[in-house]
Amino acid sequence: MTEQTNELTMIQSSRKRRAAAFIIDYIVLTFLAVSTIFIIIGPNFIDNNDFGQMINTMMMVLIPIFIIYFCKDLINGISLGRWIMGIMVRDENDTSEIPSKAKLIIRNLFLIIWPVELLVLAFNNNKKRLGDNIAKTIVLKNPNKAKKSYRIIALVVICLIFFGFTSLFTGTALKTSEAYKTAILSIETNNDIINETGGIKGYGTFPKGNINVTNDFGQANFEIKVIGNSKDMAVSVWLQKEQNGIWTVTALR
Repeated sequence: MTEQTNELTMIQSSRKRRAAAFIIDYIVLTFLAVSTIFIIIGPNFIDNNDFGQMINTMMMVLIPIFIIYFCKDLINGISLGRWIMGIMVRDENDTSEIPSKAKLIIRNLFLIIWPVELLVLAFNNNKKRLGDNIAKTIVLKNPNKAKKSYRIIALVVICLIFFGFTSLFTGTALKTSEAYKTAILSIETNNDIINETGGIKGYGTFPKGNINVTNDFGQANFEIKVIGNSKDMAVSVWLQKEQNGIWTVTALR
């Protein structure tokens, strides 16, 4: 019995690998959810005052996303994150067997309380979280894992897609907002900026800044790169939205 336990301990996945696999899976599912919501709602969601419709859309997307998340290990007990990290889920009583689909789903249901699960995993002597204890599963190193170079390439591609889309999503949302359009109009009618740049040719690809709207009141600020005929310059614009729904520039520098 002791010999079998030692063998399991030797091939059991480390906590770091499990945490990394969780983060990768979380990033992938978050990307799927955000990109789907973005496609359905469109880039003008910042100016959308129909919060009921937005919530319904989010629920319509998040429910199937959660179902996918709970079922992420159904193919050979390996999710995308586990494949990259070279680990797999197996039956606690027979480590050569893949747990039943019901067990794999049950263990993932507990990820709803993922902060608790990570704490349990961190301090559990058997390197198991609540889901593992309930479903009687164990996470082991995969002896048949893909080549390290393939897994690294997959990880790099996922990161590039995620962060690239995040930048595109944020930039597009800002540029299509009424606040940004008001800021651009203010820049284009400012004689000091026109004289200093020698005339405006265009603007940077994506502005920096943020927009906060609560109950029809809002505040926004942007840092916009102005491309001029003779000189480029960065312009900071602060705006405020009153209850009438109109954005006004409060400061421009």
